[in-house]
Parts: sequence; C-alpha cells; structure tokens
Amino acid sequence: MAVFAMPSLGADMEAGTLIEWIIKPGDTVKRGDVVAVVETQKGAIEVECFEEGTVETLDAELGATLAVGAPLATIRAPGEDPAVSATAAAALETRLGPEAVTQASAQPAEMPPRMASAQTSTVPEPPPAVQRSDQAPPASPAARALAEERGIDLAILTGTGPGGAVLLGDVEAAEPAPIIQAPPTASAKAGRKMAAMRTAIANAMARSKREIPHYYLTQTIDLQAASDWLAATNAKRAPDTRFLMGALFVKASALAAAQIAQMNGHYDAEGFHPAKAVHAGVAVALRGGGLVAPALHDADTLPLDTLMGQMRDLVARARSGRLRSSEMTDGTITISAMGDTGADAMAAVIYPPQVAIVGFGAPVSRPWITGDTITPRMTVTVTLSADHRVSDGRRGAKFLAALDAALQTPEAL
Repeated sequence: MAVFAMPSLGADMEAGTLIEWIIKPGDTVKRGDVVAVVETQKGAIEVECFEEGTVETLDAELGATLAVGAPLATIRAPGEDPAVSATAAAALETRLGPEAVTQASAQPAEMPPRMASAQTSTVPEPPPAVQRSDQAPPASPAARALAEERGIDLAILTGTGPGGAVLLGDVEAAEPAPIIQAPPTASAKAGRKMAAMRTAIANAMARSKREIPHYYLTQTIDLQAASDWLAATNAKRAPDTRFLMGALFVKASALAAAQIAQMNGHYDAEGFHPAKAVHAGVAVALRGGGLVAPALHDADTLPLDTLMGQMRDLVARARSGRLRSSEMTDGTITISAMGDTGADAMAAVIYPPQVAIVGFGAPVSRPWITGDTITPRMTVTVTLSADHRVSDGRRGAKFLAALDAALQTPEAL
C-alpha cells in the first residue's frame, strides 16, 4: 500500500491547497496520470501521480491546506490485498500525526481561478472569479479557464465533481453560451492579485540573488545563418507549422547544456546534482503580468518540429492555467528570450535549485567583420547567468561557444 503525498512543486513551496480531485476510490492510476489540482504559491497546478495501482482512499478533503509530504491518497499496488489498507492508514496517522493536514474548509463555495508564476515564494490572495451569473457553481481552475476561453456560462452546466463542482470535462462537453461581463470591481481585485504575484516573485528572486553567487558572461553571436535558414524553411511551410527563432534558441541551449554538465542540474544542501537529461525551462510571460518557466523534457534530443510543437502547446497551456506538476518542477536549465522587439541584452536571475539561466536579447542587425569586409549581419546578444559554486568562467565560456556553434548550423538542430 503506497501513500501518495503532497509533492514539492517548487523550491519555495511549503504547503498547497487541494482544490480538485480528478480521481475517486476504485480508479486505476499509473505514473504520470493527473490525479488532483493543487493551489500553490505558483498558482493552480495539475498534480501527477508517482504510483501505479488502484485508488484505495482519498485522504484529504477539498479546501484542505496540506504541508509538503502530507498524505493525499492511498494507492493499492497491483495484486495487493485490500485488507492491508486499514493497517497502512493507521500506521500513517501514527507517523505523520493529525497536524500534517490543516483544514481550510471542507467544501469551499468558490474555487480560486488558476494563476501561475514560475518565480514566487508566497501564496497570493485568491480573488473571486469573473462573475457570469449570480448563481455560478464552484468550478476547477482548468474548467474556469476553458469556459472563459470558449465563452461558456458556468451557470448552465451541471458539474460532475465533488459537491457539484464543474470539472474540465464538463466544459469540454458543453456548447458556448454568452458571458455576462464582470463588474468593475473584478478588475481591481485581479490587479491586487497581480501585485501580490509580483511581490512573491520579488521575494523569490531576492532569495536567489542572496544565496546563489551569480556570475555573468555575455557574447554576441552571428545569427545570419540561422536567420537565413529560418526564412527559407518557413517559406515552404504552412503558417501553423513555421518555426520561431525562439525554438532554435531553446534547442541550441539544450545541446550546449548536454555538453557542459555544470550548467545542467540542481544544487541543494548536499551540493550539485548533474541532471541525466536536459529539461529546458522556457520562460513564458503571462497576459497581465507574471512569469512561468515550464520544462520541455529531453529538449536536446527532440526533433525541431516536435520541439516547436511542444513549445506552442506549453505557451498555450501556461496562459490558460493548465500546466502539470512535472513541467513546473523538472527544469534543469532555463532559457529566456526577449523576442523580436525587446532589449538588446538580458542578464537573468537563476531559478533555484537550477544552476544556470540563458538570456537572449532581441535579434538586431549590426556591422560585422567577415574576413576583410564589414557587412550587416543579424546578431543576438546572449548572457549566461551561472552558479559560481558549481562552475567558473572557463566552463561558462565553453557553454557559450557550444551554443554559438549550434546556431551556425541550424539545419542540424
């Protein structure tokens, strides 16, 4: 009998609030299945299961605020005797004690809307969701986000979740309906929540700068070969299959991280742990403010077409609040790009427990010496921020050289 516990969804997470169950007793689950939605300092995150078997019991109620490590559910392994569950539950209570779970409310009347931030350290005050009806039912954050996107009035839906809560599947099966606009006070409350998010991000980044001895290396890279290849390749593609320069930045950075192990991994109380794979965190700016950096798994080995498709999916889900726990916790290095119209350069702050982040400025045309001539070339300024406890400038320079080399042969990415 295995206990599925509240996972840590970030270096600064101490507790989370259970706001939706996706499973029920008797369901069969496997590793990677989404089993619950938890509200954390990073917003509402879909939590994936780490066990395989049959759900024996749900050990936490909706609205409960639980410390990291507190029990969420009991899962019976395949072939295990169900009678073991009572003994396991008793042993669990003896080991953890009742203080592991603090009840916020047994059945909250209104679930908080999904928000996300990759760099937060406190839980912002959740505002009421946008009102669509005086009798809007409780709904999960994912359901609310999709309902707003599709123009569906939650009040017309019959929820299949606990206490009649509207779940994502209920919205997916519904027809669009008119939305009654929110009263003026809603935007003010949303603004207060965004201010709280910015404060939380500031706290997390202050901790990073205080505890991590950053060093910075900046290099301007000739981007003409990549720019020409991108233009020629996209000219033969449908608009929805074209590559963005950001995909080349992510792939080149991932390849460089695979070569220079000191840039790819985590640092904790026991020291540096190099990662066995490159899970590239991609910084995504949220509409209205805030930032998340969900991970693209095995980014160094993904074909560019696959990587571009996954980036589009990741950005869409990040902005609609439908990220998964593994995407929020598995990142081994982060890539942040200003886009086509941003600043020329950016020195980013490392997101712990990672040990490096790569900042790309906006690509610009500059005079460039090629042989004995000066010609205009598309260039980009790249800044590596790295942890001096793990690497030094020499290793950082090798990382930038590997990144540069990858961008000179875009057809091989």
